[in-house]
Amino acid sequence: MEATNQNLNTNKKRKRALFWKQVKANRTVYSMMAPYLLIFFVFTVIPVFISFMLSFTSYDMLQMPRFIGLDNYINLFLNDEVFITSLRNTFILALFTGPISYLLAFFFAWLINELPSRLRWVMTLIFYAPSISGNAYLLWSLIFSGDMYGYANAILINLGFINEPILWLQNTKYILPILIIVQLWLSLGVSFLAFIGGLQNTNKELNEAGAIDGIQNRWQELWYITLPQMKPQLLFGAVMQITASLGIASVSIALAGLPSVEYAGHTIVTHLIDYGSNKMELGYASSIATILFFIMIGANLIVQKILRRVGS
Repeated sequence: MEATNQNLNTNKKRKRALFWKQVKANRTVYSMMAPYLLIFFVFTVIPVFISFMLSFTSYDMLQMPRFIGLDNYINLFLNDEVFITSLRNTFILALFTGPISYLLAFFFAWLINELPSRLRWVMTLIFYAPSISGNAYLLWSLIFSGDMYGYANAILINLGFINEPILWLQNTKYILPILIIVQLWLSLGVSFLAFIGGLQNTNKELNEAGAIDGIQNRWQELWYITLPQMKPQLLFGAVMQITASLGIASVSIALAGLPSVEYAGHTIVTHLIDYGSNKMELGYASSIATILFFIMIGANLIVQKILRRVGS
């Protein structure tokens, strides 16, 4: 037994010595990473931990947090009907905007990558511009304005489909579909650029080798050669699309208001904003944020597991 313990201690010392040896050998790399890691730890890791702890308290910033156990979570799922509505709306928006925008981002990146260099960069800018446009919501507000001067109403009236203007953003039947359309239009951002970069950096020699080995068409080339080389970009794009689709808030607030009519456009994040910024119930808001955090983590793990099988 004593000999076994000595062997274990010796192995631990060797591993520790090897670890510090690698750190010393790569000290330049670690020193360059240190500022980012420090900022990430201070402004991401610590706030997440604090939010998780506050989710078990009643806290309004005027008094010290008071521990209440699981009451916030129980109230969310059993007593808060608006949260259940926001949960349903978020999953509907994520189901449509997440996978569809992910596939569209890759599809357009694939098509644009085949264009000549100058035209490729022009088209890249055109497709990326909506995601950084500050006037995007103004444009869609004009399109779905509830009077006869709104573009959608004007076109439908001129074509004879309707006789009077539709209150698009005040009608619960239309709010969620409009949010899906706008979010899809806005979602070709970072993932799209990542896919363009990934396609630009694939090894073209493998395409020639694949043709010799029996690759017969572009779809097989895409599946067996291109996609396996793009797994880092595919995983990054998936993380960004999941985060964007589950974190929809600004588009809902800008178009449908906070709160929206009968909470038709209410999402988990707008519910979080409502309790965290408007009602100042920070303990309750922290429990909402914690649930959203674990939903995002679970969704990311599932998608990454699926993407690891691409091309295998």
